[in-house]
Amino acid sequence: MRIHSNNSIKIKGARVHNLKNINVEVPRDKFVVITGLSGSGKSSLAFDTIYAEGQRRYVESLSAYARQFIGLMDKPDVDLIEGLSPAIAIDQKSCSQNPRSTVGTVTEIYDYLRLLFARIGIPHCPKCGKKIKQYSIDEIVKQAADSFTNKEIIILSPIIKDKKGEHKNILDGIAKAGYSRVRFDKNICALEELRDMNVDKNKKHSMDIVIDMLTVSKDKEDMARFTEAIEKAFDFSNGLVTISLTPSPSPADAVEGSYAKQESYNKIAPLSRNAVVGEGLGVREEITFSKLFACADCGISMPELEPRNFSFNSPHGACAECSGLGTKLEVDPELIIN
Repeated sequence: MRIHSNNSIKIKGARVHNLKNINVEVPRDKFVVITGLSGSGKSSLAFDTIYAEGQRRYVESLSAYARQFIGLMDKPDVDLIEGLSPAIAIDQKSCSQNPRSTVGTVTEIYDYLRLLFARIGIPHCPKCGKKIKQYSIDEIVKQAADSFTNKEIIILSPIIKDKKGEHKNILDGIAKAGYSRVRFDKNICALEELRDMNVDKNKKHSMDIVIDMLTVSKDKEDMARFTEAIEKAFDFSNGLVTISLTPSPSPADAVEGSYAKQESYNKIAPLSRNAVVGEGLGVREEITFSKLFACADCGISMPELEPRNFSFNSPHGACAECSGLGTKLEVDPELIIN
């Protein structure tokens, strides 16, 4: 079957070295293997004909100033070559004994690949696999406004995540800061009520400060209040904020200051994620954001992606086991023990 010239490199009358006036068509955009006996002209066709002509045409397209720095290859002994693009060749003779020399470094595409992954790569948490993203306050406000428009939400500051203890000193600090409610093990309760509870110090607990409760709207005053609540949540939780829908029906009383004072919320109200939370309470959702480059769920932080993170020659990107070599040096007992 004849290959169309647009999809192939057409060579006519190649007479370089051992080639005997041959005609051949090489498919483009395909992985092509040239095989044959030693001395049959494989290298003459690949390197001294196709590559030499491709490189020669590329250099001739450059300016006279640029050509003086690049050696111009001789024109191969061939009648016609069509469909040829600028070429890159890795000669089998130009090998390196350095283990850090790879196809990527030899072809000089390694630096471009590092830059590509650093700029468009999306990091994921190594523990839970979720995407890691750093959020600004404006991004959080916009996303929450789009997700919870005209809905009442609770702004929470996560301060304890699956830690054992009674955490009485933390409760004292919350009270001194002027907040009266927390979410303890997914249940909202009054701070004083939590003090009176028998908390099992041998079990892991989670606790969030209830920073504010408000209805999401496009009103400037509401948006300013929302922004202020997020900033306060960041101060307590080292850059984390959780935005949660309140149970339905929501409390009718207004929030004084930056924390809720409704007596109806003094009783514990279950608030598990994406679940029906009791008869007549409806379904609620929550989202946790981080202003740091870290997983909001696992707390695992990582540096922002940089080209050096993808370099096996840098301690920031090299494998800790092999130091970027790809091989490990180990002692052979048979060589040291007779």
